[in-house]
Amino acid sequence: MKMYLNKYSRSFLAGMLLLVAASCKKEYTDPSGPASDDAISTANALTDVAVGLQNWYSANRTSTVYTSIATASLLTRGTYVVNAGNADEGQLNTGAAAVQNTNAVVTGMWAVSNKIIFDANRVLNAVDDVIPEQGYASGVIAYASIFKALALGNIAMFWTHVPDTTGIDVPFITSQEGYRKAVRVIDNALNVVNANAISAGFKANVPAGIDIVNTLYALKARYALFAGDYDIAMAAANQVKVYSTFNYNTLFTNPIFTLVTATNNIYQVVDSAMGLPVGLQPDLADKRVPFYVGSGANPRFRVKGFFTATTQSIPIYLPGEMILIKAECYARKDDITNGLIELNKVVTKAPAADTFGVGAGLPGEVAATKDALLTLIYKHRQIELFMGGMALEDQRRFERPVAERKRTWLPFPFVERNDNSNIPDDPAF
Repeated sequence: MKMYLNKYSRSFLAGMLLLVAASCKKEYTDPSGPASDDAISTANALTDVAVGLQNWYSANRTSTVYTSIATASLLTRGTYVVNAGNADEGQLNTGAAAVQNTNAVVTGMWAVSNKIIFDANRVLNAVDDVIPEQGYASGVIAYASIFKALALGNIAMFWTHVPDTTGIDVPFITSQEGYRKAVRVIDNALNVVNANAISAGFKANVPAGIDIVNTLYALKARYALFAGDYDIAMAAANQVKVYSTFNYNTLFTNPIFTLVTATNNIYQVVDSAMGLPVGLQPDLADKRVPFYVGSGANPRFRVKGFFTATTQSIPIYLPGEMILIKAECYARKDDITNGLIELNKVVTKAPAADTFGVGAGLPGEVAATKDALLTLIYKHRQIELFMGGMALEDQRRFERPVAERKRTWLPFPFVERNDNSNIPDDPAF
């Protein structure tokens, strides 16, 4: 079976009808357009495919931005479903066995992530034959690699195993191996860029907001951390100097604002505890709470943060994330002193000192042991990166009690299970 995805069919219903037609062959073509090979036979066409990956990842209810934030926040008790008519989000809100293999949010994240990987591979495989100018080619490779790495990383955050390739009856690798594969994709892109700087001609063709090289290093730091490769994560985090965003306009709007904040009809934040249990909840003076959690009459607590306007940008990574990565790397390597120094850079940071206005403005924390420091790092990751889509991965990595979440891993969608004999068993929880 082939999966047909017309690039103009971007409504949630139409998109999901197409997504559920997917099979493990992961062939994504537009039946009204040219053959796949013909569509990427010129530099402009190849650029269009590469740039289009950002739209798939970041726009509309089918996007990975929407599905990952909704899934992570609902499963980790940071948000709740307002309207029970949203049955798929409702399954995630209930969690455990209620999350079915046909869940549209889950299936959407799986299918769009694999669509992005498939198209990124098409771009990466064709660059050498299509684009002779090396600086332009390096830009195409680096840009496509950002979204391939993001797609791999998102699958690894939510499923126990990740497809190792595309094709028929594809094999699977573990989530940890998926993170390392994402890092290898990034390393290849960085090697290409270091050999040939990205040309101004390519940069002129991509949406504003993304600093390509800094984004590569930031994602390398994130996924190396998740893989437990702390020296690699630390070195990459130290390279990040510029911060990148997904920018929106009146045509392609901020999906969380448009679907969630503005309608108050899908989900909202539970309260100012931000999903944290008693003992780890934010300090009453923590300035990140009013940044991320709005207040009103009905409901009392509302989604805020980076989701307050139609055209508001969403950061791909935050300054605080890079600092907390370094804090965690030090802590995991038993360097409590430096780990605490890095943590307190986040804890004491004033909102005005942060690129995006995210600052706690608190006195520094104190930790005498590795376990105490790691617990504090977890706490501040949950607050600093609230509704950033990484909360479920963090709960597993920090070995938080199962009671703090509604499910640990997602079941594999039937669209994959029904056509792939290699698919792993669904996790019990």
